[in-house]
Amino acid sequence: MSDMSHQSASINPFTALAAINVNDHVEKKAGFSYLSWPFAVAQLRQFDPTATWEVRRFDGLPFLVTEAGVFVEVAVCVQGVTLSQIHPVLDGRNRPLMAPSAFDINTSIQRCLVKAIALHGLGLYIYAGEDLPQVTVVAANDSERAEVPAEQAPARPTLVSDRRPVKRADGGERISKAQQAQIHKLALEVGISLDRVLAYFNVSALSEIAAVDFLRVMRSLEKRRAA
Repeated sequence: MSDMSHQSASINPFTALAAINVNDHVEKKAGFSYLSWPFAVAQLRQFDPTATWEVRRFDGLPFLVTEAGVFVEVAVCVQGVTLSQIHPVLDGRNRPLMAPSAFDINTSIQRCLVKAIALHGLGLYIYAGEDLPQVTVVAANDSERAEVPAEQAPARPTLVSDRRPVKRADGGERISKAQQAQIHKLALEVGISLDRVLAYFNVSALSEIAAVDFLRVMRSLEKRRAA
């Protein structure tokens, strides 16, 4: 029987969940600590059989595409209190994936669920120090791989705003970041690899696509979705 079954109903739920030792269920991968999601769910349900969780949707999709990367959000309700956690889709070295697969998104949702449960106390202590500033923030799946000082990186995901197309050294206009996000999102929706889009237009990054080609890219992807 779980240690939680011995907790008095009068104890603050957060205090009861935070008191549980989860060390035996923590996994180490690439130097990072992860709490087993089946264990977290089992402990949560033993503590509160009425506990629920929800994967938030963005225009019907379980992920949000932004300038900073792709994000998922999970909300967990424990004894009437709902707390949500936003989590970026990361690779094995905890770098943001700009073109994640369905597996990457599912993995991120599971990690996000565990962190949302941690907001209620369970295993919260294993994340101590996780949000300390990093030396650099490097985006995976991005051919430009420019290192950005941590203090310049966005503190939280933001929706892409409309921006004017940027000009490159050759004088031609390139698609804006908002347009890049539109292409990225649509490619994810129709299941087309971002690499295929880049190869088709003979560029190494979305930012290199000519502004005059934007509608052609979108029409091509829309045709794929219609098919």
